[in-house]
Amino acid sequence: MKIPGSTRPPRIHGELLKLGIEIGQTSVAKYMVRRRHPPSQGWRTFIHNHADGVAAMDMFVVPTISFRLLYGLLIIGHGRRHILWFGVTAHPTAEWIANQVTEACGWEQAPCYLIRDRDGAYGEVYIRRLRSIGIRDRPTSPRSPWQNAYAERLIGSIRRECVDHVIVFSERHLRHLLLCYMKYYNGTRTHLSLEKDAPVSRAVDRAGRILCHPILGGLHHRYARI
Repeated sequence: MKIPGSTRPPRIHGELLKLGIEIGQTSVAKYMVRRRHPPSQGWRTFIHNHADGVAAMDMFVVPTISFRLLYGLLIIGHGRRHILWFGVTAHPTAEWIANQVTEACGWEQAPCYLIRDRDGAYGEVYIRRLRSIGIRDRPTSPRSPWQNAYAERLIGSIRRECVDHVIVFSERHLRHLLLCYMKYYNGTRTHLSLEKDAPVSRAVDRAGRILCHPILGGLHHRYARI
């Protein structure tokens, strides 16, 4: 018998009494199936239940034409998979990352949880900043990149759809490219998980002539009716 609600013996005993089944509470407790582990939600359940209040962040490396390494930082919201922020630097310190989170989330629209990996760049300054904003830090388990799957997948998309096709000249150039890609990703690019809609929902155009607008120098296009 499957009884809704808590699995504690008194609750189950009460449900049985309401079904006209006369049995002692001690008998219910005796024959209940014992859990091997305390009940708790898994990581996937946590993500599903809190998607609207969860954001994720990660960093990736992009070489320039002079073989200088630049670090990009992204923050993505789980609710609609929209990109909240891109940051670029040659020296990712804990203070710089903390400032990026402040600029991305502000002090009024901060997510409840922020998922990240265990990179050593996230130092004490970063953790204190999250606490001051009211964000709960959620580092992934060691060697478990799948726990930050949305950010990892986005980094793959950025490489395949943008930076792998462009020669980056400088920090300013990379920031410009990423901001252009963010605008395309949030407002134009459709997603299977969003029922073929964009993170910032696009209205359906049913009348007018179709025009093609190039994005990122023609790497991508937006089609709209006028």
